[in-house]
Amino acid sequence: MPIPEDVTGDEIDKDVRQELQSLPKTLAEDVARNLVMVARLIDEDPEGAYGYSRVALRLASRVAAVREAAGFAAYASQKYSEALAEFRAARRMTGNVELWPLMADCERGLGRPEKTLDMAGAPEVHKLDKAGQVEMRLVAAGARRDLGQLEAAIVTLQSPELASGSVQPWTARLRYAYADALLAVGREPEAREWFAKAVEADRDGSTDASDRLAELDGVEFTDALDENGEDGEDGESSENGQNEVKGESGDAATSDAATSDAATSDADTSDKD
Repeated sequence: MPIPEDVTGDEIDKDVRQELQSLPKTLAEDVARNLVMVARLIDEDPEGAYGYSRVALRLASRVAAVREAAGFAAYASQKYSEALAEFRAARRMTGNVELWPLMADCERGLGRPEKTLDMAGAPEVHKLDKAGQVEMRLVAAGARRDLGQLEAAIVTLQSPELASGSVQPWTARLRYAYADALLAVGREPEAREWFAKAVEADRDGSTDASDRLAELDGVEFTDALDENGEDGEDGESSENGQNEVKGESGDAATSDAATSDAATSDADTSDKD
């Protein structure tokens, strides 16, 4: 697969570069460049990232970082069987447990939520850092919902991390998952409160909590342009293509804010519900 000339391979993490030192120099450079492409494409073009990961895997299947990258690319492409196999291989090579939540979520993706819950109760979970434990909680809650155990999903998400007022990298997704679980059982006022809390914590737009909150508040997003790209009133095009936001009162205001993309897994990793 073609790789842009500006990709040198030097962009990779220093720990990965160290792993690649076991390879001949030219081969290590080729593998590194493919890994850079995996990282560059995985969010916006997961299939493209998957293609580059297969090249890296063909070149250096005995390098743990390569197996891990192949797992992430397969996971992002919803190839859960392949992702699980690669994560297991990486874990065997390193003995590291940090991939445990992702492996459990792969079991969900394969339609085995019972296996996910077994993994959520395994000793490996206690070896995870705080972020990993929160991720495991999100995955387990998703498995409960897969099984129709909606109230149990709510209880699973209740934790000191959820109650904490401090904002951590996982806070927005945890609050979002809790709000969504509450909404699933009809507890709308509480769900609204937690979607609002998720918005407060979602500084990088990792969830669509603001949209969900707007829906609960009766705010309707409509296109300011009709399907022909013209203003419905006088036929003139809008200058800046803004969206019209209509509340329950019917008054309209323009908004430049783009809606956030929904998360994870990681709650897509971790909550695909």
